[in-house]
Amino acid sequence: MTQSLTITRPDDWHLHLRDGAMLHAVLPETTRHFGRAIIMPNLVPPVVTAAQAAAYRDRIMEAMPKGAAFEPLMTLYLTEDTDPNDLAAAHASGLITSVKLYPAGATTNSASGVSNFENVRHILDRMAEIGCPLCVHGEVTDPAIDIFDREAVFIDRVLDPIRQATPGLRVVMEHITTKDGVDYVKANDQDLGATITTHHLIINRNHILVGGIKPHYYCLPVAKRESHRLALRAAATSGDARFFLGTDSAPHLDALKETACGCAGCFTATNTMSLLAHVFEEDSALDHLEAFTSLNGPSFYGLPTNPDTITLTKGGPVAFPAKLATPDGEVTVFDPGFPVHWHVT
Repeated sequence: MTQSLTITRPDDWHLHLRDGAMLHAVLPETTRHFGRAIIMPNLVPPVVTAAQAAAYRDRIMEAMPKGAAFEPLMTLYLTEDTDPNDLAAAHASGLITSVKLYPAGATTNSASGVSNFENVRHILDRMAEIGCPLCVHGEVTDPAIDIFDREAVFIDRVLDPIRQATPGLRVVMEHITTKDGVDYVKANDQDLGATITTHHLIINRNHILVGGIKPHYYCLPVAKRESHRLALRAAATSGDARFFLGTDSAPHLDALKETACGCAGCFTATNTMSLLAHVFEEDSALDHLEAFTSLNGPSFYGLPTNPDTITLTKGGPVAFPAKLATPDGEVTVFDPGFPVHWHVT
């Protein structure tokens, strides 16, 4: 049995770093293992212009741990008032790698997102023209739609019409959580990819609700039925180049998670690579781990793979910290609920 595995240094194609004290606390947890990450723009206020993206990148670089070789890949937050010329200039200069679409009200800090998709049609056309990918939070916000059905309905009502109307637009379905999402990607072999999170490969909705509400497993999109989790596992471990890692690691202070209206998000930056090695070994797919974490994402985005490697070694149980300290309070590190034996060395 494999006891050691060396792979190209991975990337995280969906990451929340926040800002200020939280940024300084969580950034080292990503730079330890990852070469690059797509940085989410849903700050308060959101990152909607090139100037704001440049300023945020500067703050990330200032917070970089000494000796870290990490590249933040910046994004713009799509609004109905986004200036296509500003977006195009930011992309042409290399300042931004993609643009993020949040349906208004879909998740944390998404109030400034898109309500009327017709109002961004001209922006999407420009993005298709210049080859700028669109990263999509794929859920409808219609209160009549059950929360467990919002991803499937989004595909039918929003995503497929957008792609039909804007041929050539490269789209990443971020943090897919359903078999519907997997099947849609598999049925479309051009200009479409999908990220899958670490936690959605491990938990289903029972983990959140059975035996009492578990706030640190609550995330958006919310975890679904076991059949959907298994579909995600099959996709992630298949080696299919259209599926790649986006942790959606989302730090929130414990005080904001453990409350009557708790924030959505799982903080997985600390232990993702060990957890993924466990998952891929369980599914007899360790030979596909590198594709999922290190090769498929760069291929979709047209970027080179990282020049260096990391090594995972199997041994005694890994002792992950339960909490990450920040100046404002603690953040709980995602607990998979089982011992993990893969160490990143």
